[in-house]
Amino acid sequence: MLLEFSVANFLSFRERKTLNLVASSISDYKETNTITSERHTLLKGAIIYGANASGKSNFIRAMSTMKRIVTQSFNQSSIKTLDVTPFLLNTETENSPSYFEVLFEILNVRYRYGFEITNKEVVSEWLFESKKNAEKLLFVREGDGIEVSPSFKEAENLESKTRNNALFLSIIDQFNGVTARRIMNWFDNFITISGLTHENYEMVTFKMLEKEKTAKTLGDFYGTLDLGFDGLSVNKEKFNPKRIPEDAPESLVKLLIKDMEGTFRFKINTLHKKYNKDNVNVDDVEFDMRSQESAGTNKVFNISGPIFDVLQNGGVLVIDELDSSLHPLMTLAITRLFNSEKDNSKNAQLIFTTHDTNLFSYGKYRRDQIYFVEKDKYGASDLYSLVEYREEDGNKVRKDRSFESDYIQGRYGAVPYIGDISKIVSEWQEK
Repeated sequence: MLLEFSVANFLSFRERKTLNLVASSISDYKETNTITSERHTLLKGAIIYGANASGKSNFIRAMSTMKRIVTQSFNQSSIKTLDVTPFLLNTETENSPSYFEVLFEILNVRYRYGFEITNKEVVSEWLFESKKNAEKLLFVREGDGIEVSPSFKEAENLESKTRNNALFLSIIDQFNGVTARRIMNWFDNFITISGLTHENYEMVTFKMLEKEKTAKTLGDFYGTLDLGFDGLSVNKEKFNPKRIPEDAPESLVKLLIKDMEGTFRFKINTLHKKYNKDNVNVDDVEFDMRSQESAGTNKVFNISGPIFDVLQNGGVLVIDELDSSLHPLMTLAITRLFNSEKDNSKNAQLIFTTHDTNLFSYGKYRRDQIYFVEKDKYGASDLYSLVEYREEDGNKVRKDRSFESDYIQGRYGAVPYIGDISKIVSEWQEK
């Protein structure tokens, strides 16, 4: 389970900013929206608001970048760059390393792991473990030096095998370190997806539809959302070279055959009832999902696999622009799956960005689950929660406030400043 995620000097985030999923002392929706472990009371997720270009997506990219570097570090060549961009609007940060740190819990053991990197190398890296209260150092890396705790036996004698652009944690994992493997598995269940380019995740949905149990779960979910179809038809076809156009270049044909041989192509059709003149159902008609269903229906289908995968197995799901192309009631239905004891028995956590202000009123989120992102005049993004926000009199925001109305009016910041558009239009029309 995720406790905290922190980032600094990455894209629009100059100073260290932290998303904290340790529940505060407020009592809002405690039974449904929190997870109680032996050591902590955690939140089942967070919702992030902010104006366009405020840095919401950059915060999600920070999460996905950390996961990418952790899971792919070992497989990179010694000359491969790490593909990170620091805060470029300040002379002190443009050539400094980017900072990532995550605090999480596995089987009631808390870990704190992080690193600082440039585009070319790992500058520092650290791992701490806490089985009770005090943290214990497992290893720390500074420049070319790596100090390993005597008690961390699985990391012994691996320091010299670590490249400048590779993480020490990934090296330990490759040599079958038990703790490292446990942490790698946690990152594998730290899933970040985009709500805008969601087509890349449909394969997860296809695989779940192949299994009887999960296929029924997904089917029931689609039915609950009233997407306008009565069922699904899933076809799995083995790659057939004869389907390649005859006029395709020979070099391309060879490349496709090499890359696609032995793979399968999935095709999904939705089933719709056909009626006669007396409105009696006489047959079913199949529609191609991609070309004949709405963008919203396709999005629900594509992201439903990752959603139910994490609900079934536990983990953290991060979605940028969850509400894009979705009706507010669909967004609400998805978020409520996570704030539910019945549907979220594995204590999965959902973090997402949105512009859907209806969730302030109907989403039933705690004040410590609601975050805002706002840029200052120097182009740097700030991240803060509603429970941290202070009114003009210095008091916290009360739970009986109208959060949606207050936010739209700019009470909490993180909204766009829109000038007098009517004046712009009138001046244009006079020209």
